[in-house]
This record gives sequence, C-alpha cells and structure tokens, in this order.
Amino acid sequence: MRKTGARLKTFMRVACLLLPVAGCGESVPRVPVSGADPVRGKAAIERYGCVACHAIPGIANPGSNVGPPLNRFAKRAYIGGVLPNVPAELVRWLRDPPQADPRTAMPDIGISEPDAKDIAAYLYTLD
Repeated sequence: MRKTGARLKTFMRVACLLLPVAGCGESVPRVPVSGADPVRGKAAIERYGCVACHAIPGIANPGSNVGPPLNRFAKRAYIGGVLPNVPAELVRWLRDPPQADPRTAMPDIGISEPDAKDIAAYLYTLD
C-alpha cells in the first residue's frame, strides 16, 4: 500500500511539472473581441487583399504562399512569432506589423482600428 501511495505522489508531482509544458503550443481560450463582428472581418480581409499573401480558410485565394497559412489561428500561441496571441496584441499587429516586429515581412497596409478588430474576430473563429 505504501508503494502505491508513493508512486501516486510521484506521478502527481511529475504531472504538475509537465502540465504547463504540454500546453505550450496551444493558446488559451479566446475572449471575444469587444465590439467586433467576424462577418465584417471576413469582408475586410477580402477588401484589404490579405489572401495575396495568406491562405485563409473560408476565403478564396490564388494559392498564396508568401505569408503563413492562417488555418487554426485561434489555437496559436503567438502572432508573428513575437506577440502573445490575445485580441489586443492581434489588433496592434494588424494595424502596424513592423512596429511590433521591425524584421517582419508583413507590411503596414493601413488597416483601420475597427477593421482590425473585425479581422481579429474572424481569425479567432479559425480553430
């Protein structure tokens, strides 16, 4: 009986240590983007021509491969490899990517704040 109890304690200690590591590739659950609409976001993605560089589920594209595909975007831990994937940071990134990461290839294309919020709302539907 003592061995079983000791094994259980050891298992629980190891599990508690590994639990944070297991979630590193997955993002935390999303909070809705305040005042945003994913339907308007999809239209904004089409209007700004985001598919010229990105393959985006639900939006026809010409076989884009300059930027990364945005499938499962809601599950990603980081935006552009540098920002935590949370709504405020995504809106910031969409509005001015080079300000967030001067080495990014993604240009500042003049996305307005309301459009950035709507685009973020759409991207967070991609899980």
